[in-house]
Amino acid sequence: RSYGDDIGDKTSIYTMLRTNKGYRGLTHPMREVEVDGKTKYLPNFKYRYFTEDIPMGLVVTRGIAELAGVPTPHMDDVILWCQEMLGKEYIVDGKLVGKDLHSTRAPQHYGFTNLDDFMEVNHYLDGPEVKTVSETAQVDPSTPVTAQ
Repeated sequence: RSYGDDIGDKTSIYTMLRTNKGYRGLTHPMREVEVDGKTKYLPNFKYRYFTEDIPMGLVVTRGIAELAGVPTPHMDDVILWCQEMLGKEYIVDGKLVGKDLHSTRAPQHYGFTNLDDFMEVNHYLDGPEVKTVSETAQVDPSTPVTAQ
C-alpha cells in the first residue's frame, strides 16, 4: 500500500513515520507476566511487529545499506536485539549471512552482492538520467551534509 496523502510531512523518513495517519494510535501488544508476585508486562515477541516487520522491513533496509557500504550501527543494535528475542539469526559478524536470512526479503537472500546489480535487476536504473552507484561520487558518511 502506498500512503500518499496519509503522510503529513514528507521532509524526512523520521517525519514521514511520525506523521503517517496509517500509524496513528498503534501500540505494541504486551503480555502479562508474574514477577515476584507482581503483574508486569513484556512485549509480545510473537506479534507481527517482530515476526514480519523485522525480516521483511528492517533487515531489508539493512541489506540495501550493506550493499551500498553504509554503516548502520543503530539498526544493527536493533536487529541483534530482536534476533535474540525471536531466536533468529540474520546478522553474524557484522554481515547479513545468518542461518535465517532465507526467511527475509533482504537482497542478500536473493544473491545480490553489490548495489549496482540490485538496482539494475530491479529496474531502478530505467530512464535516461539515472546513474549507477559506481558512476556517482562516493560520499564519506562522516562528512556533514549541508544545504547549498
